[in-house]
Amino acid sequence: MSSFQPANDRNQIPIAEPLVEVRRGAITESRHRGHVAAVSGDGLLAAYAGFPDTVTFLRSSAKPFQAIPILASGTADRFGFTDREVALACGSHSGEPIHTKIAAEMLRKAGIDASALMCGVHEPYSPEAAQALREKGEEPTVLHNNCSGKHAAMLAFAKHLGAPLENYSSPEHPIQLAIARVVAQFSGIPIEDLSVGVDGCTVPVFGITVRAMALAYVRLVSPPADFEKPVRDACERIVKAMTTYPELIGGTTERLDTEIMRAAPGAIVSKVGAEGVYTAGVLPCEEWPQGVGLALKIEDGDDRRARPTVVIESLRQLGVLRDKSLEHVSRYAFFPVNNRRGDLVGEIRASFALRTPTTD
Repeated sequence: MSSFQPANDRNQIPIAEPLVEVRRGAITESRHRGHVAAVSGDGLLAAYAGFPDTVTFLRSSAKPFQAIPILASGTADRFGFTDREVALACGSHSGEPIHTKIAAEMLRKAGIDASALMCGVHEPYSPEAAQALREKGEEPTVLHNNCSGKHAAMLAFAKHLGAPLENYSSPEHPIQLAIARVVAQFSGIPIEDLSVGVDGCTVPVFGITVRAMALAYVRLVSPPADFEKPVRDACERIVKAMTTYPELIGGTTERLDTEIMRAAPGAIVSKVGAEGVYTAGVLPCEEWPQGVGLALKIEDGDDRRARPTVVIESLRQLGVLRDKSLEHVSRYAFFPVNNRRGDLVGEIRASFALRTPTTD
């Protein structure tokens, strides 16, 4: 019997499906479970695993939607933000010099000091960038935070509106309310039904269903005709920026978002979120004439061995990655299990098949 239930059946306990198995010899030693949803351009659920109406937080998968009102309001045009700067606002960057310089330039254009950023400080995700700081005896700054581009854009948005800069991360601030309206519009979830928490970078984070995440992403790459023109134009620019500069969404090396977009140039926007969240929007193509949105949540939050494996397998089953594009990301589709001597003793692999509601 399928675990899928209609969205209005709120009494159903979300049942996560085994998506990845960790095998040692002939025994499955561990499993990662979760939920997957693919939504086509007509807004219908096209494929799924687990319970697609599971509610979870968007985390950093919200970044393109947090950027939409910044573009639609005229903020980006007023301060002369380039497509590279728009891309950084949508990314969870690795803290490499290419990223920190762009974030600093965004602040310079808006006439705002880096001390206004409220995202906090952490070591660069890039091991090379982190090592370079240590070798120079320097501490990471707020610009190394993976969200610094997003926060620089938010501050510029607040300045454009004439709103206070000091509390721009507050849920009641005008820019956060504008963002909430965009999330509601794209996800199809009424704004009053959005679950709201605090993200790792201090700004509001929104809880919606995995299915609604997928819907939001297909609308990002193929916005409905009845959406306002400034919003549709913002979507077009964001998609162009993300696909043109994938190294600003993740990093120059070893970042899943970047490699997915490099594997299928101009065909997909890819965005990870913390705690095992992943989202993607596939532009209209032969397999998906109206585009398709993909969203998934790894139940235990694993983002190292489970999430990449499920992402690659889902995109393969949807016909998005194949042949050369699949080969490009093959190292994320399978992980070896080695003993302390380096011998291959097992494997980590996908163990699911996406289903369609019509075949259940």
